[in-house]
Amino acid sequence: MPKKLNGTVIVTYRCNARCNMCNRYKAPSDPKDEISLETIRKLPPMYFTNITGGEPFIREDIRDIVRELRKKSDRIVISTNGFFTDKIIELCKEFPDIGIRISIEGLEQTNNEIRGLPDGFNRGYTTLKKLREMGMKDVGFGMTVQDRNAPDLCELYKLSDELDMEFATASLHNSFYFVEARNIIHDRPMVAQHFEDLVNMLLKSNSPKKWFRAYFNHGLINYIYGQKRLLPCDMSFDTFFIDPYGDVMPCNGTKDKEVMGNLNEQSWDELWNSDQAEVVRKKVRHCDRDCWMIGSVSPAMHKYIWVPAWWVIRHKFKALFMKKPYSMYELKAVRDLRDGKVTKEELDKCSTCDMCAVANDGLKK
Repeated sequence: MPKKLNGTVIVTYRCNARCNMCNRYKAPSDPKDEISLETIRKLPPMYFTNITGGEPFIREDIRDIVRELRKKSDRIVISTNGFFTDKIIELCKEFPDIGIRISIEGLEQTNNEIRGLPDGFNRGYTTLKKLREMGMKDVGFGMTVQDRNAPDLCELYKLSDELDMEFATASLHNSFYFVEARNIIHDRPMVAQHFEDLVNMLLKSNSPKKWFRAYFNHGLINYIYGQKRLLPCDMSFDTFFIDPYGDVMPCNGTKDKEVMGNLNEQSWDELWNSDQAEVVRKKVRHCDRDCWMIGSVSPAMHKYIWVPAWWVIRHKFKALFMKKPYSMYELKAVRDLRDGKVTKEELDKCSTCDMCAVANDGLKK
């Protein structure tokens, strides 16, 4: 029996939000070109599937998409801005075992400014509460941390904790997927301090899942300082993305779109085992972008479990004796910036930000 994969299905590049860190809304997909149910039926068995966009609930046939993917996948989580409350609620009534992650970029004013959605915070928060009232278990927030919203990080976590909801984090990335090349953290020590506070809160919890989330956020500090990934990247080997045009890709973090094959035109086995797929895998093995997004890190944390597990054991032991068992200064780059051994400008050059770049949009030409 073939090994099940981890898959992300980008069902549309259309989006109703106007986020300051993502220009995807400026380069939407044409509805007539978007991935069909016929193509979705050709996907392989998966142990986990993320449905994302754009905004996936813009698709009028989102219910049919979920119905087909449930036949393929052990677990499904949909990433959304939560704006289309009624559609989300109706979908979850039919499929109460799926997960919903709503992007909320801070408390009310901060979120609405960043996402460019009037009343976006209240819409998303209301959707989350209604899902909880329905008895949905797998619901939570997702937050992309930047200079502007970092001060809200721990407050938003506390809110999620009070509601007994999941809390996922990310930081700024540049890629064809975001149609952006100029995202960058300006005040690294400030942002890292808020991540440090969150890591300590997670370590002090009674949830093993949150302890491993603490490790993920430790990795985000490492990432915003432009350092090498803490874990290998195995994207394109046991994990894949498929975009609205049926193009199968290793991930959504590459500068330009890397295509392994097209599922509209090929069978899965033909595509996955093709020469072109091997070319892309070789590029992945030599990729220097050092992304730290949950789509690539979660599979790596499972595959190389001893690395985060040993980190968790060490810090949980410290938590028995220390109020703050974790310090961002465990990372050499953080200490070097503090001690003047490296400059902000030198760290900027380690990031994927390129102020002179023209962002690739990955659209069908």
